[in-house]
Amino acid sequence: MDFIIREYTRYASEEILPLYESVGWVNYTNNPQMLENAYRHSLKIFAAYAEDKPVGIIRAVGDGFSVVFIQDLLVYPAHQGKGVGTALLDRMLKEYPDVYQFHLLTDNTEKTVQFYKSRGFCMDSDMGCCAFSRM
Repeated sequence: MDFIIREYTRYASEEILPLYESVGWVNYTNNPQMLENAYRHSLKIFAAYAEDKPVGIIRAVGDGFSVVFIQDLLVYPAHQGKGVGTALLDRMLKEYPDVYQFHLLTDNTEKTVQFYKSRGFCMDSDMGCCAFSRM
């Protein structure tokens, strides 16, 4: 599959909401104004485009120097397993080569754990740490 990665600079709900819906992230689709505000205040966003339509997206928050948090990395199910997620993550990591810490919070599935480990991430417990969240 041919795709290109470029910065996503103009929020378009007609592009973004169906992508989130396709992977079942209903917290975002049930609150589209929150998602739009989140996009407008993100540190950096990249999209993978096939035939000039986004098929995947990665969104980061943070300061870009000491910490970058990968908030969203999602790919349409029909395009998963074709290198889109890897290319998006690698592009974000390349954008901040000197950042002290990259973090993310994701589903604890074998597929997801293996994906992030293959990109150089490790689980907090592997580093003698623990993570805390409040929702």
